[in-house]
Amino acid sequence: MKGFGKAVLGKPGFVDLLVMAVIILVVFPLALDIFRLNLMGKYLTFAYCAVGLVMLWGYGGILSLGQGIFFGIGGYCMAMFLKLEASDPVSTAHQTTPGIPDFMDWNQVTQLPLFWEPFHSFIFTLFAIVVIPALTAYVIGVSMFKRRVSGVYFSIITQAIAAIVTILVVGQQGFTGGINGITDLKTLHGWDINTDSAKYILYFVNGVLLILSVILGKVVLSTKLGRLLLALRDKEDRVRFSGYDVSSYKVFVFCLAAVVSSVGGAMFTLQVGFMSPSIIGIVPSIEMVIFAAVGGRMSLVGAVYGALLVNYGKTAFSETFPTLWLFFMGFLFVGVVMMFPEGLSGLYKTYVEPRQRRWMMKVKGGKGIPEQLNENARV
Repeated sequence: MKGFGKAVLGKPGFVDLLVMAVIILVVFPLALDIFRLNLMGKYLTFAYCAVGLVMLWGYGGILSLGQGIFFGIGGYCMAMFLKLEASDPVSTAHQTTPGIPDFMDWNQVTQLPLFWEPFHSFIFTLFAIVVIPALTAYVIGVSMFKRRVSGVYFSIITQAIAAIVTILVVGQQGFTGGINGITDLKTLHGWDINTDSAKYILYFVNGVLLILSVILGKVVLSTKLGRLLLALRDKEDRVRFSGYDVSSYKVFVFCLAAVVSSVGGAMFTLQVGFMSPSIIGIVPSIEMVIFAAVGGRMSLVGAVYGALLVNYGKTAFSETFPTLWLFFMGFLFVGVVMMFPEGLSGLYKTYVEPRQRRWMMKVKGGKGIPEQLNENARV
């Protein structure tokens, strides 16, 4: 509880989190129609990956260009459950083989694959969304970090793995839906997820889970682990010579970021209604890094704003300038990086935080507040 109070209820951390929660849970639902709110919910699902990258890259110095893998694992796990529910024998009676997903029937698959069977259970699906990405990240992390693979080499390898996974998903069309992915998802335990009321509910569930993910990150980074991650990023050899098992800490934070990204993928499937390999490849994985960079790779809350800003920019520019929007997005990325090297969180620390400190000092009588704020603000 001490770490929780320090990371979450500490003055700047709590205020930032509260403002973000109000914007997500109050301002957006009141200001946006259901179509735009659903779009905003989609943007928030990508924020999970940005939050994970702040812990992994910003604090740990481990740049992963394959977070789309874990986003896709969560998304496909949820999509498999929803697709099986939509593929009951009555709804698929017109198929050659009733009771299996339509894309399997189109590809002459006559029996549900064995690895699909457990996804009839919603409990198993939730379990898989957490455990499968954690195990995948553990295997990748141990094989890389135990051999002291780091830096640009780790980034290239994760990028290559993302490409391999995409090729496998596309190639196994009869089992994964191929390039089109898993579509036509209708109900969750009989509840129609395509109605306006369902979209509102899913948006709030998505927002609450994202806020909880940020809180989890703040708690983890406020502990000794957070300080060790910073030390690893700056002086890895010194930490190793001090007797710490560097690879174990790296594996842990890699697994944690993978699970957070997977939850975002599951919510993406529920929010948007499909999952395809176009969401899990190299380009989406690089975009996830951009979200964290724009928001500020040392700020969990900033990463959420970065994901919202970049995705909103993509939508706004593509709607207004359909032939030039990619150039505008490029200018946005380059401009933010050049003018604000610390991202949006850097602007906050420069212009907002000093005023917040002075206000806190007035409220508390000015006893020891600046030091405590400075210590907590990094999280």
